[in-house]
Amino acid sequence: MKKVWIIVTREYLTRVRNKTFLLSTFLFPLVMVLFFVGSAYLGAKSIQQNKIAVQDQSGRYKQQLSNTNTTFFGYPEQVSQSNYKELGYEGLLVIYSSDQSTPDSIRLYSYQQMGLSTDETIKSQIQKVNEDILLLERGLNRLVLDSIRKASERFDLLNYRSYKVSGSELKEDNKSLAYAIGFASGIIIYITLFVYGASVMRGVMEEKTNRIAEVIVSSVKPFQLMLGKIIGIAAVGLTQLLLWIGVLVLLSSLSSIFLPQELLQHTQQTNETMPSIVQSQAMALKAAEVRNIVLSANWPLIIACFLFYFMGGYLFYAALFAAVGSVVNEDPQEAQSLMLPITLPIILGFVMMTSSIENPTGDIAFWGSILPFTAPIVMMARIPSGVPESVPYWQLALSMTLLIGGFLFTTWLSGKIYRTGILMYGKRATWKEMMRWAFRKN
Repeated sequence: MKKVWIIVTREYLTRVRNKTFLLSTFLFPLVMVLFFVGSAYLGAKSIQQNKIAVQDQSGRYKQQLSNTNTTFFGYPEQVSQSNYKELGYEGLLVIYSSDQSTPDSIRLYSYQQMGLSTDETIKSQIQKVNEDILLLERGLNRLVLDSIRKASERFDLLNYRSYKVSGSELKEDNKSLAYAIGFASGIIIYITLFVYGASVMRGVMEEKTNRIAEVIVSSVKPFQLMLGKIIGIAAVGLTQLLLWIGVLVLLSSLSSIFLPQELLQHTQQTNETMPSIVQSQAMALKAAEVRNIVLSANWPLIIACFLFYFMGGYLFYAALFAAVGSVVNEDPQEAQSLMLPITLPIILGFVMMTSSIENPTGDIAFWGSILPFTAPIVMMARIPSGVPESVPYWQLALSMTLLIGGFLFTTWLSGKIYRTGILMYGKRATWKEMMRWAFRKN
């Protein structure tokens, strides 16, 4: 165990003191914050209100289409396809009518593409006016119609809630939070498996190229060497993850400094378009809803399981990446071909994660969360939906046990491959040969 600890310490300190580690640790959160702020800024700047001239031959839609933040409807006299641009409009909406009362077809003409949002706005506005006309034709008073529509837009009247029934106990469902946590956890683990798994492989390749491994392997057992190397780099990954969380929390608290004034002004203008009473009620209800959803989650269990599967998934795959690094010489194409059988289960786990979030109790979710190859990603997609409601305790225990066993097996397997592959130069190995090295007797 002392030799393993020496290798762990060496791997950890060597990488933590590296300038690349320091730069990536503190620059990555800053780049992410700038990316999201920049995306929000560009999104706000890209919102443009298109001016649409309306030529209504039926007379049913004049002054009835409501303006939005992306579309403005104007009704100029004597407008046509030849002069709408000179009148200051980007598009012309023509509502054709053969009898001057009933619309036959609707066409939008423009000299530039306006995007899907404009088309959807026009369709929804036309549909809304048609509904009003049909209701009025059936004897509904305009004042009654306006009052009904205004009341229906008050989302607080529904007070919709969904609950999970567990015996005599009712628990409020948190689908949106479970979806967000499951997807975010899966993405983090998915990226970690690739980034730090490749880091282990590169580290082994460098030792093989520099002939350092020949000295190390002569003094320690292959299993000890692999275990120490994998745990040391895992500690580096965990350190970097905790530092990223700390830096992101700090930057988020200072987000107002980084937000452009144009974005803040746009947000303020959007809020001012709502009546003050409605706005305050909506904000209060939304804040209470978000608070209830967040507090309903079992955060200690979610965090504990995330750390376990974060580390377990890394340890499981790092051993396989290390085995590949021990047989690769200096040919990147050779490394890519040998990495394919390792990366395919990771990609499969990500694909299974998307369906497991929607159906955490299905067969795909069950088998994906049990098998060690996909369990780190898929199980974290299921856990936020509820334990033991969606994930029984026996499934969680079985998944963790198999993942630990899988890590020990892949570490032993990789150690056997490492012992032979690290001393071979100039020969391209195949997975068939690697399996033969792993299971042959000493």
